Amino acid sequence: EDPLRTVTRATRPMGGQKPGTSGLRKKTREFMQPDYLANFVQSVFDALHEVGTQTEGGTLVVSGDGRFFNKEAIQIIIKIAVAAGVQRFWVGKDGLLSTPAVSAVIRNRAGGFKAFGAFILSASHNPGGIEEDFGIKYNCENGGPSPEKITELVYAKTQTISEIRSADAFPNVDLSSVGVQEFSSPDGKRQVTIEIFDPTEDHVAVLQQCFDLEAIKRLMARSDFSFCYDSLHGVQGPYARRIFCDILGAPASCLMNCEPKEDFGGPSCPSHGHADPNLANARELCERMGVSADGSPVMGQSWQVPCMGAAADGDADRNMILGTRFFVTPSDSLAVIVDNCHLIPYFSRDNKNLLRGASRSMPTSCALDHVCKAKGIPFFETPTGWKFFGNLMDSGTYAPFICGEESFGTGSDHIREKDGMWAVLAWLQILAANNVDPSKPLVTIEDIVTSHWSKYGRNYYARYDYEGVDLDSANKMMERMVSMAGSWPADAFETYELQKADVFEYTDPIDGSVSKNQGIRFLFQDGSRIVFRLSGTGVVGATIRMYLEKYEPPAGDLSRHPHEVVKPLAVLALKLSKLQEFTGRDVPSVIT
Repeated sequence: EDPLRTVTRATRPMGGQKPGTSGLRKKTREFMQPDYLANFVQSVFDALHEVGTQTEGGTLVVSGDGRFFNKEAIQIIIKIAVAAGVQRFWVGKDGLLSTPAVSAVIRNRAGGFKAFGAFILSASHNPGGIEEDFGIKYNCENGGPSPEKITELVYAKTQTISEIRSADAFPNVDLSSVGVQEFSSPDGKRQVTIEIFDPTEDHVAVLQQCFDLEAIKRLMARSDFSFCYDSLHGVQGPYARRIFCDILGAPASCLMNCEPKEDFGGPSCPSHGHADPNLANARELCERMGVSADGSPVMGQSWQVPCMGAAADGDADRNMILGTRFFVTPSDSLAVIVDNCHLIPYFSRDNKNLLRGASRSMPTSCALDHVCKAKGIPFFETPTGWKFFGNLMDSGTYAPFICGEESFGTGSDHIREKDGMWAVLAWLQILAANNVDPSKPLVTIEDIVTSHWSKYGRNYYARYDYEGVDLDSANKMMERMVSMAGSWPADAFETYELQKADVFEYTDPIDGSVSKNQGIRFLFQDGSRIVFRLSGTGVVGATIRMYLEKYEPPAGDLSRHPHEVVKPLAVLALKLSKLQEFTGRDVPSVIT
């Protein structure tokens, strides 16, 4: 039988296949329904063909973060892609590639830009397992997430799909061994090649070009420096072992939970199978680092607390940075990296800072803004979603470029995805540059952050998440606030003086595209902010995210706990939104 022969079978649209900010995410069992995944994949190919993407004879990357159903999904995608004319597949060994590694593969493998795109199988930081979450997204030829015009077209195709075209006789691919597998039609006129490769090689090669790893290795070798890294049983384990142990010389004992598992360790592990690098879920790392669930220092350990701790999420695009008994918020992390980027070789030549642009998502704190204003760095505030940074990076005007989001995502234009490993190496590079002389006391992460606050002030910040809220109730709450924009009574804001209340809208400075309804903002004269938006990364109901921020200038009190500082804003935000009235929730699911 011809393994490349296309079989066409009838199907029907299945509801709920609208991609969010990071692709399509649903419960794993929903993806496992007959043709649920196939419908979406076919719709992607139908959309690609409509916009003129050449798939016939092309190269496609297919891999994921290793969560349950990853390997089975790869086989389904390959069969549909063969029917679409794809000639070569690049797949990470065991079906594993981190999301940043996929971007690196597209942009650099075999000389770069040989693949027309990639399917990434991940629900990112969401839990894994048969009873948990699964996801899929398509990345384009630049290595970044699909722009809205593509995701909207894909969604339209899912609503009208009537047939699936698949090479059903194509044998299941052996993902367990590095090597090349070839399959031909009986007449020899067509050949399909599957290349299974070491998932770390392309991403590591890119990172080696960004950083002075020898300087970081010297830091790692200091007797007064210690480090630990938690992969939370996600895809990052092999990358952590390759970089921290093989290249930087750290002992294997610095690695935590570095064996990828389909359920990310499951309910019995400290993270409960929720590979999300934050204070609530990365508890094993936080306890080792002396940091409580609300970010406060914890004293009295019987062990020596490491100087630096870090963690990644399921697909390794997110990061968390910790010092000794000290939590670095993602917003502060971004600002500190930008302020010190001249210490990173990728952004510096002959002691000259090469950075030409920086950006944050709208809900991210304004800590970055102060740095960019002081240093004259072009600055952009974008909607949530890494794809909005991609246009700025690809313009050629603003590269080198650094960007980030409050949701533990940080990166640069070295690839077109946020990159958890990049962020950790950036911090290690900054530490190495501040600790060149081993005879002097160690300059710590806390030293660097508190010095930053004394220069720029501190943006006290917290995010309240209300998860699994009834979608209709959440929409009604948001719609009411939208309708009130411009007509709030003068006494609605108590002691805060309103500067602006609006619905965030973004006009892309590169292509002029407009993204509307990207969140509700209350901006106050003292620099405080309240922001509401509905998250696009959940799988059940709606997640309401409420962001609270208060700016404290350098001469002010910079040592308070953020939750204490923003609590009056939280009270005001709940009053303005009538969140409890609309949703019935009186406490958030999690505060970060």
